[in-house]
Amino acid sequence: MKKTMLGADTLLYPMPAVLVGTKVDEKPNFMTAAWCGIAASKPPALSVSIRKERHTFRGIMEHKVFSINVASAGLARKVDYCGIYSGRKRDKSQVFKVFYGVLEAAPLVEECPVNLACRMIHTLDLGSHTLIVGEIVESYVNEDCLSNGKPDPVKIDPLIYTTITQEYRRLGDVVARAFHDGKTLQE
Repeated sequence: MKKTMLGADTLLYPMPAVLVGTKVDEKPNFMTAAWCGIAASKPPALSVSIRKERHTFRGIMEHKVFSINVASAGLARKVDYCGIYSGRKRDKSQVFKVFYGVLEAAPLVEECPVNLACRMIHTLDLGSHTLIVGEIVESYVNEDCLSNGKPDPVKIDPLIYTTITQEYRRLGDVVARAFHDGKTLQE
């Protein structure tokens, strides 16, 4: 198959469209981020890349805690709003119903089916963005998004962002069973 070279670009798919929450000036603030992913399992940790000039970045650096809120596809407009407008110019504390868990300065979005309360454990300046690594100290999942006591991605219906087309999408069909179907290649 012929390949086209497009240059260095951020073409990793899928990217979750999450809401990063923290307190700024003692008010809950949320920003949208797509550059977020799991970083480790022990301790459970994730990373998120944020520009230093972001309002949310200031709150994370001040409090050393933040939340990652996994939005469902039905929240696309509100998630987009939080990505378009800065908390410096618009009060985003009323966009969602907010609750607090084990970390007082890490506001969580009730409408999001999955919420992760994180304590910052490391930062890495990467130029345009700072990579923030957070230890996940507690996970919250809506009961109606569980199947047999475990998070069900179909019920969660996570919002996904595509960089090049600048669109929000949702998960698709199951195409194989992980740690299982690959074994058939050796038979």
